[in-house]
Amino acid sequence: MKRLIFSIALFSFFISCEEIPPLVTGSMGPVEPPAVSEQKRQVLVEEFTGVRCVNCPAGSAIIEDLLVANSPQLIAVSIHAGDFSIPYSQSLYDFTTTEGSSILSYVGEPFGYPTAVVNRKKFDGEFDLQLGQAQWAGFVLQEKAPDPVVKIDIEPSFDAASRDLQVKVKLFVQEEIAEPDVRLSIMITESGIQDYQLTPASPDPKPDYVHKHVLRGMLTPYDGVPLTETLSAGAVVSKTFDYVLPAGWKEENCKVIAFISLAGEKKDVLQAHEVEVIE
Repeated sequence: MKRLIFSIALFSFFISCEEIPPLVTGSMGPVEPPAVSEQKRQVLVEEFTGVRCVNCPAGSAIIEDLLVANSPQLIAVSIHAGDFSIPYSQSLYDFTTTEGSSILSYVGEPFGYPTAVVNRKKFDGEFDLQLGQAQWAGFVLQEKAPDPVVKIDIEPSFDAASRDLQVKVKLFVQEEIAEPDVRLSIMITESGIQDYQLTPASPDPKPDYVHKHVLRGMLTPYDGVPLTETLSAGAVVSKTFDYVLPAGWKEENCKVIAFISLAGEKKDVLQAHEVEVIE
């Protein structure tokens, strides 16, 4: 009888000492994908150009050098707008867009070409946003140094049969963005387009010039869509956009660019990101 009582007591002791896992309630918030968690500041350079601009190919060549030197922290868009952008009678394409013309007015007309704006920022000592080609490298280097206050994830989905493009954008706010007017813009660019371009090599336009990073259209208004959500640190904002890619665009050469910017007197781009339409 004593042995039975002892065995029962011993068994009860081991049962009472068994580790019981804690009860977990609730759920974790959205987690940044690995590619987003490692994302650094990405700088947007908007180059204003045109097929009739004889000096613009030299500016475009500098942009290509900057992309090599600063990849993946530099994103380039070539916007055909202004007097130099009117296509020739023999041009295969008209690269001008309503959005591109509006953006040029929005950031301000340049005094000359080649010209570009870097993160739509008015830098100390400058009179406006437009910058000459000798200034681009230094300001790109300056702008890519800070940590991003927001990180951007882009998930495109393209249906080749219908040519429907759906773009899902997710914003991961790293630091509170307190400015009252913050906007999200979505662009489509295309590279590898052969068409006429005036160059210093000849008084006649070159017929097989390769145009890169051409702004083809936007999924948002030219100045973006306002973000009405509270942009506190840790907030996650999701948006979805739909677009039909015109038949003449080669989707394999197209990219989606998303960027967050301020609106009003200051138009600074806080972060940009780009992905291929077909990844």
